[in-house]
Amino acid sequence: MNSIMKPVVIIPVLLVLVILSMSLFKVDQRQHAIMFEWGKVVRTEFEPGLHFKVPLMNKVLKFDSRILSLDAKPERFLTIEKKFVLVDYFVQWRIVDVSKYYTAVTGREARARERMQRIINDNLKTEVARRNIQAVISGERSVIMDIMRKEANEEASVFGVEIVDVRMKRVDLPEDVSDSVYNRMRAERLKEANDYRSKGAEAAERIRADADRQRTIIIAEAYRDAERIRGEGDARAAEIYASAYNKNPEFFSLYRSLSAYERSFEKGDVMVLEPDSDFFKYFNQFLKSR
Repeated sequence: MNSIMKPVVIIPVLLVLVILSMSLFKVDQRQHAIMFEWGKVVRTEFEPGLHFKVPLMNKVLKFDSRILSLDAKPERFLTIEKKFVLVDYFVQWRIVDVSKYYTAVTGREARARERMQRIINDNLKTEVARRNIQAVISGERSVIMDIMRKEANEEASVFGVEIVDVRMKRVDLPEDVSDSVYNRMRAERLKEANDYRSKGAEAAERIRADADRQRTIIIAEAYRDAERIRGEGDARAAEIYASAYNKNPEFFSLYRSLSAYERSFEKGDVMVLEPDSDFFKYFNQFLKSR
């Protein structure tokens, strides 16, 4: 009797366990969940943990609630100068309304990425077309990203997605445009350098001319002062000589004669003069005194 009762007890227990397992589902804290009843959405708000559903009648789908990344392929965009730039960007996004998300893209992440990329490309095309190359590459890059994030958020909210951030990783010029821009920049820099050189040469000539003028003035003033001082010295010397002569004319005459002897008689010199000339006046007197 016991052996007959065991299968009878085990089968209902297993059936209950199977039904219970089909009636329970777990929602992770990193997930959104949406419940359907015969294909119609009936609930989208689920706290993390275990939840119940009616087997066969209810169906539950789960989606990632974390921030996701979209790394787009580089795209060519036309600037206001009719020049192409190559923009490489990425988008960070997350699902905020799982009901809209499922309705708009049927819960397919690839379709959501496609729609977001199309939105970003359209907005980026508009913003780049309003600016020149320099503004896109460096000048207004952060402004463009802020505008793109704001406008993309408004459009992405329609399918339950929030754009957390949009970043341009790299902005390059296509090779043909890069060469022409480089040549133009090189020409501009050469023109600028030549302009600086010509201004420098002009300033150097002006400084050199001013230095030469000041040198001439300084030399002329120094010569004038030297001549004045020399004249004053000569006048003072003549005054001293005259004063000395007036005090003792004879001694002064002797002093002048001795100075003349000193300057005139050098080793090896020969002078032909009359012995009784005035030049030897004091010399003759000296010889007679001996």
